[in-house]
Amino acid sequence: MKENAAAEHKEKLILQIVDSLRLTLLHYGLWFKEVEYQLGLHTAMELDEATWQTLFPIAMKRMGRVLGFEADARGIPKQLFEKSDDELLEILSALSINWLAADGVWFQSVEKSFDLDTAKRSNDICWSRFSPLEAFHIKTLIGLPERGGLEALEAALKHRLYANINEHSFEWPDERTLIYRMIRCRVQDIRNRKGMEDYPCKSGGIIEYSTFARTIDPAIVTQCVACPPDPHPADWFCSWEFTLP
Repeated sequence: MKENAAAEHKEKLILQIVDSLRLTLLHYGLWFKEVEYQLGLHTAMELDEATWQTLFPIAMKRMGRVLGFEADARGIPKQLFEKSDDELLEILSALSINWLAADGVWFQSVEKSFDLDTAKRSNDICWSRFSPLEAFHIKTLIGLPERGGLEALEAALKHRLYANINEHSFEWPDERTLIYRMIRCRVQDIRNRKGMEDYPCKSGGIIEYSTFARTIDPAIVTQCVACPPDPHPADWFCSWEFTLP
């Protein structure tokens, strides 16, 4: 009996540890949401950057002491620097797939509890926030200039989480036009293998790509060439045209 009680107590502690991580992420997200509401999205993104640069080293140093790993002054575990490029890319791919899985499971949860329209509406609004946030992060991470034009946009698109999962291509018809195509899409590939039709992602895509591009350079104009439910050729799923007037 004592052994069972001890095992149950230990399991509860472990579950509490896991849930504390989830609560931390949720609380951080709620802070961002409220600051956006009070001060606007751009200010929230700037304050998120400042907050993260302060919080991450403190949090990782504390967890390093508890879990037995060393972190540098930025909070990055030193073991990561011992990994090969291929190993780091594998980690990045796994994190990107987890991100996409979280997006998909949220969609399914809302759809099952309510309906497809509610899930799509929630999805599209979510992308109107996440896409500029991701663009801002990439812009900061790789040091893109303000109003960097289509060259900066191409560089940013290559650093998206999607870029670690899907296959894409770029075409330059002229110096003021960039065409981006999604050659392989993990979501659509999975649906097709199951015999399902393409997910109609055009409404979300218009929000996603236009807000991403405008965050990189407000002058960029985004036009959808084709995206499900639009018909598309077999060698790509969606295509987007970016221009500078």
